[in-house]
Amino acid sequence: MRHVWRAVATAAVVSATVTSCSLTAREDDGSGAGSGAASTPSSVTTSDGSGKVVLVVHDSFALPDDLVASFEKANDIDLEIRQSGDAGELTNKLVLTQGDPIGDVSFGVDNAFASRALDADVFAPADVTLPAGAEAYELAGDDERALVPVDNGNVCVNVDDTYFTDKGIDPPQTFEDLTDPAYKGLFVTESAAASSPGLAFLLATIAEYGDDWPAYWERLMANDTRIASSWTDAYQVDFTQGGGNGDKPIVTSYDSSPAFTVAKGSDTSTTSALLDTCFLQVEYAGVLTGAANPEGAKKVLEWLVSPEVQAALPDSMYVFPVADGVALPEAWATFAQRPTDPKAVDPAEVADRRDEWLQEWTDITTR
Repeated sequence: MRHVWRAVATAAVVSATVTSCSLTAREDDGSGAGSGAASTPSSVTTSDGSGKVVLVVHDSFALPDDLVASFEKANDIDLEIRQSGDAGELTNKLVLTQGDPIGDVSFGVDNAFASRALDADVFAPADVTLPAGAEAYELAGDDERALVPVDNGNVCVNVDDTYFTDKGIDPPQTFEDLTDPAYKGLFVTESAAASSPGLAFLLATIAEYGDDWPAYWERLMANDTRIASSWTDAYQVDFTQGGGNGDKPIVTSYDSSPAFTVAKGSDTSTTSALLDTCFLQVEYAGVLTGAANPEGAKKVLEWLVSPEVQAALPDSMYVFPVADGVALPEAWATFAQRPTDPKAVDPAEVADRRDEWLQEWTDITTR
């Protein structure tokens, strides 16, 4: 979430700042604060929301320092940004601390995990006006708008086009192609139990195959699919276009990923996303139930959907804004192609059956 993902910066790809991964495998830098946080944040809050506000995020949250500082100054707020793992880890921490929260407001729970957080009353209703276009990403069943959509992207299988061109092999196009012996040992995907894009890919296969999804995964594993613990390991280590010495030309990543695999001086990308394999991922923010500074938390929500932050999201976190009319980086128009009909699973069904699905998935992939 989201990655949303953080792009690799190497000679083989477009220059981008190297950070801790995308929507998964994020590692806490130990600082406990964003660059905009004051060195000694005030512990005193007021009815107008000024003072200290703690924003709990997944580890790939990133916005320009000057944007954070401007928000702090305009609202007389000391914003402390606390990283708390990937979307799954973040959700777990928020559920376990419900009522005695580890912050005032949180960003990074995505649509795969949101129903669990709502069922646990992690988030309090917030009267925030959404920008035009954001309504399309509101979570079904969230009638009180406890979660505010901030960004979106699609988890999709990506392929290294140069590999398949060099080998004279047509790349795969569909889920079923990934089980073809022609692609045996060429695919790496993230753990559905530990990674947000890994879970999104599992849900995409559930949407595609229904109750027959376990048989599909049996075929996938029989074709020597590798399971990586994180997006970082899958993309930056195992993928042949990830900047390392990877040996897998097929990987689960994002629809925006091909925009970051354009070599300097080139007008073509070395990778492409398979648009028939995508699962829409939306990241949300919300005021935490029991927040010490709920008014300040609400101001953070309003800021996250403001024109300034929405415009910064593509370059900062490599995700699409939820607001209409936001200018995207030039390369995105050409290379970040979006699916017209991404896969989806009812959030209520995800909430009811997630544990069951993950247990069955684990049994299949660890045999």
